[in-house]
Amino acid sequence: MKFWHIPGSNMLFDFSSRNLDTYASETLILDLRKYLTGNLKASGVFFGLSGMVTRRFTLTMEGKWSGNKGTLNEDFCYNNGEIGNRFWSFDFNDNGTFTATAPDVVGQANGAQCGNAAVMSYQLKVHRGQREIIVTMEDWLYLLEDMSLINRARMSKFGFKVGEVFAAFQKIHSNRDVAAEMNTQ
Repeated sequence: MKFWHIPGSNMLFDFSSRNLDTYASETLILDLRKYLTGNLKASGVFFGLSGMVTRRFTLTMEGKWSGNKGTLNEDFCYNNGEIGNRFWSFDFNDNGTFTATAPDVVGQANGAQCGNAAVMSYQLKVHRGQREIIVTMEDWLYLLEDMSLINRARMSKFGFKVGEVFAAFQKIHSNRDVAAEMNTQ
């Protein structure tokens, strides 16, 4: 069976607002301070307006925390051989909200976590050829039973979706160790 996609049609169906409180009753609890500690790896894809995969990447990360403050160093490798780096600094509040900064983020990111989910919104500088554009990012993260973390990020410009990123994160040590680590609260 062949499916037809009308370019841009996914914009019409992508404006539903999600509420983080929806995940409050989940028994699997995501604490980014615990999950983003140590070494992690990820792989992901970028979807353009056509709905087609336009770019693939792998990612290695190292997170370090001291209480409610932490850093996350991300090293990207794209399918075309391009490499990149992002260094995040996080500052958590006791109520589950947080702020984060990175050199390619305009101002600061604002986020929160609840149940098995977290969300973070920010403006990101993206290089497109010889110029730089600023897109608005909304990252949703979901902890799954196998202790992997799924990221769905919406990229928009002037309120219109321009792309999406999907990535799957895993701790480099065993998932059993991650489960024990996540459940010690």
